[in-house]
Amino acid sequence: MKFLKHYSISFILALFVVTIFSCKNTAKENQNDSDVAENSVSPWDNADEIIRNIVVPEFRDKTFNVEDYGAVADGTTNNSKAFADAIAACSEDGGGKVLVPKGQYLTGPIHLKSNVNFHLEEGTEILFSTNHDDYLPVVHTSYEGMELMNYSPLIYAYQQKNIAVTGKGTFNGQAGNNNWWPWSGKDTYGYKEGAVKQHDDRNLPRLSQMVEDGVAVEERVFGTGHQFRPTFFQPFDCENVLIKDVKFVNAPFWVMHPIKSTNVTVDGVTVESHGPNNDGCNPEYSKNVHIKNCIFDTGDDCIAIKSGRDNDGRRVGINSENIVIEDCIMKDGHGGVVMGSEISGGVSNVYVRNCKMSSPNLDRAIRIKTNTRRGGTIENIFVKNVEVGQVKEAFLKINTHYAIYDNQEGEHMPVIRNIYLEDINVEDGGEYGILIKGREASPVQNVNLTNVHIKNAKTPLKVEFSEPINFKNTTINGKSYD
Repeated sequence: MKFLKHYSISFILALFVVTIFSCKNTAKENQNDSDVAENSVSPWDNADEIIRNIVVPEFRDKTFNVEDYGAVADGTTNNSKAFADAIAACSEDGGGKVLVPKGQYLTGPIHLKSNVNFHLEEGTEILFSTNHDDYLPVVHTSYEGMELMNYSPLIYAYQQKNIAVTGKGTFNGQAGNNNWWPWSGKDTYGYKEGAVKQHDDRNLPRLSQMVEDGVAVEERVFGTGHQFRPTFFQPFDCENVLIKDVKFVNAPFWVMHPIKSTNVTVDGVTVESHGPNNDGCNPEYSKNVHIKNCIFDTGDDCIAIKSGRDNDGRRVGINSENIVIEDCIMKDGHGGVVMGSEISGGVSNVYVRNCKMSSPNLDRAIRIKTNTRRGGTIENIFVKNVEVGQVKEAFLKINTHYAIYDNQEGEHMPVIRNIYLEDINVEDGGEYGILIKGREASPVQNVNLTNVHIKNAKTPLKVEFSEPINFKNTTINGKSYD
């Protein structure tokens, strides 16, 4: 009543009306601002911006010929020292090109240093030693998303800046059923019953327990007496990395594995390697990655984006993000473009466009795999203008119950959301057009298909625990799912 004594009723009503309209206008302005923010920039503009911001290393115009450091191209002389001396001289002098002339060179691991472009002339083949002792002493590396001290990768760089491997030559890991591959424990890769393998207690189970217990990486020492195969090319905690035009064959394990690295360009690379776990390119804990004009013909995933396994991924806590994949060809492999399964740190902002995927031995085109031990948030995945000829299992597979080795149930619920696929044609969809297996406690969210046409899928859709898929101008086996 005291309020009414000081202000007239009409004034109070006028003030009330003005307040209501002001709130409505403010809400409308905020909504409009939100719409503009959402609609003014396409995801593909964002992809182009990522590419523009990636620093591609450039090198001084000075050449260091490995022959001047004692290299011999006879295929039998071990050139480890000659390569190391040429790389050191180049880096210490301010950088440039380490040139490997045409010929066949045997070597142990190649360790790159800052400002060095290791360049193969056309017709050059690098043969990597089959003597495992040549890959010692152990170095800080990683195996299936778990850091450890292990055999050196065949090509390795640790905490270096501005590095490259280029040229139209071939890196031959010389892995096969008599070297490295039998350790996978699979008879198709030369394993004999009773022989040592990576699943033995002293190997994967021991490393997994160390990860679970939080043992420091420098104390996770393996190497001699253990069966962890080395990666082929691993830039570890590096900045400004270029891999261009080279060919990789006969890899022991994962082929290209940029880990904890920023500004990575993979351009015009060919991978032909059908061994166990022979993934083509696996960016892990990495940011600003551009993979283009490549051919992947692999024994495992063509491209698999990762961010650590279980507690190691959560310990490191780095999201893999801003990854653009374009103008690539995917042939054999478990998946064309895959996220997971070592994905505990999360993955975001992945862009795939203008790719071709097809093979009787390609299981899936686009795949996301995790579980409640891995966890992780996988979000903002964009796929456009992809031609898929033939896949075995599914064009799109999302699985939050991925299981391998042992019990994979834990307390880390994965989150998968914001998946956009558009302008895609699939000629032979395999067992399932779309296969999604989410979880009741964490359904897959916001999957969108626009202008997607899938033919010849035995089962068009199998979807569990997912929000309804948003279809627009999409057909499976000729049936519209709009």
